[in-house]
Amino acid sequence: MFTGIIEGLGTIKKIQPAGQGKRITVEADFVLDQTKIGDSLAVSGACLTAVSVAGKRFEVDVSPETLAKTTFGKAKIGERVNLERALRLGDRLDGHLVSGHIDGMGTVKSKKPAGNAVVVTIGVAEPLLRYMIIKGSVAVDGISLTINDCDRNGFEVSIIPHTAKLTTIGFKNIGDLVNIENDMIGKYIERFITKMDGDKSTGGTSIDMQFLAKTGFL
Repeated sequence: MFTGIIEGLGTIKKIQPAGQGKRITVEADFVLDQTKIGDSLAVSGACLTAVSVAGKRFEVDVSPETLAKTTFGKAKIGERVNLERALRLGDRLDGHLVSGHIDGMGTVKSKKPAGNAVVVTIGVAEPLLRYMIIKGSVAVDGISLTINDCDRNGFEVSIIPHTAKLTTIGFKNIGDLVNIENDMIGKYIERFITKMDGDKSTGGTSIDMQFLAKTGFL
């Protein structure tokens, strides 16, 4: 589990084939103290497991599923990535709950100055938009951001100078791909109130809007 508050940047140093997946070596800009083999790290938002750690460098195995659903399918040596180590019990939750399980990719459509911030518009497909609301949370390349606005084509976020300086969003160009993780709360709520065909886990019953109204929740 992560918060979407980026610790620092890293650089992809090596990409090797590993069966149908890849093994990627990343060098962090900061010391990876207390990080060990088996630990989870969010690399540009994707939760990956360290299979080796040496100084500031670590290696991760990237599965075919992750390659298909994230920007790692087109990753290149020298590419900069956002890094966040897993949340520790008792830490402050400064961003929002981020699982590191990427839902899909978006495309940077525009970047416009707005006061001391930059408003970034990101285009995403409808299946991702269904879980987005104005003032809701979203993780873009692992960065916890608040949605300013959204429509049928995408959503807008404001990037303050601090975020632009410390994360990759500051130098993303129009047309660049980014990893998107929707707020998990919306997905769970949909699951609870939608009857799934063939789902026998509830004994053939489901929680729907009629049930919520009848029991006084609406």
